[in-house]
Amino acid sequence: MGFGTSLFFIAVGAILEFAVNITVQGLDLQAIGVILMVVGAIGLLASVVFWNSWGGFGGTRRRRTIVEDDRPIDRTYPY
Repeated sequence: MGFGTSLFFIAVGAILEFAVNITVQGLDLQAIGVILMVVGAIGLLASVVFWNSWGGFGGTRRRRTIVEDDRPIDRTYPY
């Protein structure tokens, strides 16, 4: 779950918890709102914790160089 999805869950949960005054038989909208806010907060925290391992927006891409010593160097490739 990314930042956008987490913020969406938090926003929808807050709307259900604080702004909706409708009673639905068989559903507690305030409880659903709290659950959505908690899930969104957990997703937001997970996104922050794992942000570095995911690589962010691609600004800091990791490059890996593989050197094989047993092959001759190809000098025809333009560098």
